[in-house]
Amino acid sequence: MAGRRYDPERRQRIIDAAIRVVGAKGINGLSHRTVAAEADVPLGSTTYHFKTLDDLMVAALRQTNEGFAKVVREHGGALADPGADLAAELARLTGEWLDGDRTGVELEYELYLAALRRPALRPVAAEWCEEVGALIARRTDPVTARATAAMLDGICLQVLLTGGAYDEEYAREMLARVIEGAEGDRAGKGSGAATGR
Repeated sequence: MAGRRYDPERRQRIIDAAIRVVGAKGINGLSHRTVAAEADVPLGSTTYHFKTLDDLMVAALRQTNEGFAKVVREHGGALADPGADLAAELARLTGEWLDGDRTGVELEYELYLAALRRPALRPVAAEWCEEVGALIARRTDPVTARATAAMLDGICLQVLLTGGAYDEEYAREMLARVIEGAEGDRAGKGSGAATGR
């Protein structure tokens, strides 16, 4: 009887296959069977590494979540520079991400939005917001950072859902309204406190 073949990369191949299946067939096309066929592994391997479909989707979402957050991390120096226009930098980075692998961007959002119906995915989906918010918070307060991340999310979804072109100048202006509006509010509160209002 032949021994079990050592295959340390199998788990990663299964995750990669799951991502390809979702990209080709959508979330509804994802099953242990379709992933096993795509990864060219026995069905038992997928259930060994990922007991449930949610476990597999969590791993796939965690991997695809790297997209925008990775772009922001790699350019974190510019975002952290107090002399840089934060809204302009974020608008530029968003355009860079959307102009890259559009299929990858769509896949990231498909898995992200699957969390609406799959509670097991929600903590992983929240990681994206938290990480991007934390990176933006280097230049602003945490509440404004969260609002800015939500604005970026909304702009990206509009582009993906309508199939329209990304308008960097529009994104810059909308992000500036959120960021500068919050800064104005903080300044107003500070002057109000100083004058006893």
